[in-house]
Amino acid sequence: MEGDLFSGLSNGNQVDGKVLQTFQKSFVQVQDILDQNRVLINEINQNHESKIPDNLTRNVGLIKELNNNIRRVVDLYADLSSNFTRSMEPSSEGESSGILKSNGKANSKRIRSGIPHDVHCTLGWTVVG
Repeated sequence: MEGDLFSGLSNGNQVDGKVLQTFQKSFVQVQDILDQNRVLINEINQNHESKIPDNLTRNVGLIKELNNNIRRVVDLYADLSSNFTRSMEPSSEGESSGILKSNGKANSKRIRSGIPHDVHCTLGWTVVG
């Protein structure tokens, strides 16, 4: 899946490899955090269902960790958004530093974010298209 993440961008387009590397690294970090959150949520649910006082007390720390992870995901997506916007801005030479069509003109085609649907839902975003 990781290798396919940006394969749609490179079809007939010139793509800055460093930009793609940065995006891919960020998406991998996000996915790792989301996987960790899944484990935390399962443990929180099990502790809650057990109703054992020590387990319920442990949930306080687990929920704090979960909230911190969600903040990290939001920060990573904010950085991704900023980096993507910067990569699409024209450089001083009048060219796009991001994605170009093979004829050298900027690509105006809408690119899907690649953000997993569950992240959109977790963050309360509306999925369009």
